[in-house]
Amino acid sequence: MRVGIVGAGVAGLTTAKVLKEAGHEVVVYDKAPDVGGVWSRTRRYPGLTTQSPKAQYSLSDFPMPRGCPEWPTGAQVQAYLEAYASQFGLDPALRLSTEVTSAVPAPGGGWTITVAGAAEHVDKLVVANGVFCEPAVPSYPGEAEFTAAGGKILPGTELNDEEQARGKHVLVVGYGKSACDITVPVSEAAASTDVIARHLLWKVPRRIGGFVNFKMLLLTRMGEALFKYLRPRGAEKFLHGPANGVRGQMINSIGSASVRQFGLRRLGLVPPGHMEDIVRGAIGLATEGFFEGVTAGRIVVRPNRTITRLLADGGQPAAELDDGTRLRADLIVCATGFTQGVPFLPADVKRQVLDERGNFMLYRQIRPVATPDLYFNGYNSSFFSPLNAEMAAVWIAAELAGAVALPEPAQMRQQVVDQLAFMDAATDTHHCRGGKIIPFSLHNVDEVLGDLHVNISPAVRARHWLMPVDPAAYRHITPAVLKQLPAAPPTPMLASAPGSCSLLSRRPAGPASRPANGGRWRGRTGRRLRRHRRVVRRRLGVGDQQRRARPPRCARAPRDHRGLPAAGPRPPVRARRPEGEGGPHALGR
Repeated sequence: MRVGIVGAGVAGLTTAKVLKEAGHEVVVYDKAPDVGGVWSRTRRYPGLTTQSPKAQYSLSDFPMPRGCPEWPTGAQVQAYLEAYASQFGLDPALRLSTEVTSAVPAPGGGWTITVAGAAEHVDKLVVANGVFCEPAVPSYPGEAEFTAAGGKILPGTELNDEEQARGKHVLVVGYGKSACDITVPVSEAAASTDVIARHLLWKVPRRIGGFVNFKMLLLTRMGEALFKYLRPRGAEKFLHGPANGVRGQMINSIGSASVRQFGLRRLGLVPPGHMEDIVRGAIGLATEGFFEGVTAGRIVVRPNRTITRLLADGGQPAAELDDGTRLRADLIVCATGFTQGVPFLPADVKRQVLDERGNFMLYRQIRPVATPDLYFNGYNSSFFSPLNAEMAAVWIAAELAGAVALPEPAQMRQQVVDQLAFMDAATDTHHCRGGKIIPFSLHNVDEVLGDLHVNISPAVRARHWLMPVDPAAYRHITPAVLKQLPAAPPTPMLASAPGSCSLLSRRPAGPASRPANGGRWRGRTGRRLRRHRRVVRRRLGVGDQQRRARPPRCARAPRDHRGLPAAGPRPPVRARRPEGEGGPHALGR
């Protein structure tokens, strides 16, 4: 089928790659002139780097180049994604500099997409425009007077070169990672640089104590388990039960190290609360050079302050803070977050996708409950965003093939409501309207793969409890799942509910009861099913006729790894079964 994908960032590209390998025709739309999404050259601000180290920000089957630094720059990530698209043959599917202005459900199914004034039809639609697509820029009283005096307001994504700040008095609004990233290069070119921070946030050093990479502590399964999840498992129950005191000390010790390492007490920049509260705000990596700039006097942080109005003071553009302080402001850079929206979807679809507060109601962060032929990817932003997006793409491919046993709509909706309520409490509503899952990245991966009855080995998962999670460990998941997907949903000879056992089929009907290895049931379960099936066949009187009507295996048309009829002439009668058709060891290939 033809699948339209809106967005050519990490999520859009990995979705296109997986669905292309699953045999679908894909077309990827993006209004930017290059791939990359937030890493596009049209949106990169100076100082932009990844938050996660390169190994954790890689796709499972396409590692970052060895020459990249531990935290790649925005330009390096964009080049990496460009190479990914080229490596997997996605370039012909890309429609860059092409904005989707409308996407409406088609009467006969699928979607009608409007691009450049022309309508196109796709069978399925994947929204991968991301949760960081549109910057949120506050409006201030007195803007007209301010701009008339020569002042300028920019979102952080439109500051593409620090030379735009050369010799100017600059205010950076915000205290998240992007605000601090922007501040460092700007402070080296501007006449003055002030950071207007409404709230102080905890910052995690890249190397705690100057030596230990933060990934050794927070980018492990143990690090994630330190934060209580909605559905705790195994050791998590112990950590948040008898070992709760030790768990809290482990997290807060990172905060103590940050205070000492950056001299926050001396600078008056110690955030309120404890490091454990970091999940309630934005978990941010400390920008190299930021606190050094504050110590040197190049950067002035105005903690717990906001801009109340803009004005012209003595003919010069200025901003007034809530404590009455007036600051010269030739340029105001707003690094104040992003809005999450789907402006190209019609109002009735938005009402199905969003709740009354504007949160995205997505089962597994992927599928709207009540809107057919529509999926989302990238609405699972995390420390492992590429990995989460890749596993979501595999889930979409399986769902398109009818291989995901979904709960009833009411159950799905309740699960989504419960998840949002939990994230509201865990993050103090700082979850990008349901599109950010930090710090529960791996829980999402496990739940998505649980629906597909696959995962990496328990031994590797155990290793990831103490060592940083390596996305390359998941590189076999995509081919393993795609090999198991049927060409079309099988039609059972006897009606059976999804997940129940059709006794006349070659294996239980529905993915919920399918063997994890994609082959026939073996052992005691297999013997019972086959014996029961033979009894039913005899009672119905259909066994012999069906067996005679079915052509011998050697005479059937060969199929490729997706289960589709292979091209070329039929093999001789004694030809062997083609590779990739499935079997008891499909997952191990």
